[in-house]
Amino acid sequence: GAWRLKQLLSFALGGLLGNVFLHLLPEAWAYTCSTSPGGKGQSLQQQQQLGLWVIAGFLTFLALEKMFLDSKEEEGTSQAPSKNPTAAAAALNGGRCLAQPAAEPGPSAVVRSIKVSGYLNLLANTIDNFTHGLAVAASFLVSKKIGLLTTMAILLHEIPHEVGDFAILLRAGFDRWSAAKLQLSTALGGLLGACFAICTQSPKGVEETVAWILPFTSGGFLYIALVNVLPDLLEEDDPWHSLQQVLLLCMGIVVMVLFSLFVE
Repeated sequence: GAWRLKQLLSFALGGLLGNVFLHLLPEAWAYTCSTSPGGKGQSLQQQQQLGLWVIAGFLTFLALEKMFLDSKEEEGTSQAPSKNPTAAAAALNGGRCLAQPAAEPGPSAVVRSIKVSGYLNLLANTIDNFTHGLAVAASFLVSKKIGLLTTMAILLHEIPHEVGDFAILLRAGFDRWSAAKLQLSTALGGLLGACFAICTQSPKGVEETVAWILPFTSGGFLYIALVNVLPDLLEEDDPWHSLQQVLLLCMGIVVMVLFSLFVE
């Protein structure tokens, strides 16, 4: 039902925010600190680069959604003149015309416009899984023990994240089976990341790549959370339902906090 979907979306919003501010950005911070000369921590320039990559991810997802929406509007305007022949026929018949059903936008057009946020979320998930594949393969390059620990940590961290992403895909108009298949297909990004790390054969090179991919992905997730998910929750008028949404949002953040503490 619609209300249960909003509950899942509230949890997903908390999970996305927790994932960005408790996992992706701190990990990117740690990578840049480890690669800084002398291990003296980040310089002001490195901190600004992190922020710029977050903004770049946010603006990239904004541009992608704008392009999708513009294509939908062009399709709508190209179909608009089809309504004019009715008025022309009425003029030819002395102003009298048989009542005809008004042309309505096809269901497929509506669904496609709704699914833009779903495709953006799939793109962000693929990039996120690419970084996970990098991390797992780079850890195994160091030692088998570190690789196994990293794999378990990512699996535990991904459980609440995947639940939230499934809710976002349902909101975007996908049915449950399609959402599950598409969510599973994003795991290919992890395989690509692992192959990239194995080909480089250098944990240091992997860290340099992850240092900009993580904040870029963070910007994408922030866009999905604040632009696509949050406005739906703000439309709720019932105070009790609004309170439940806030509690579920906090629960999503708390779950990510607990997983972060457990992994550490």
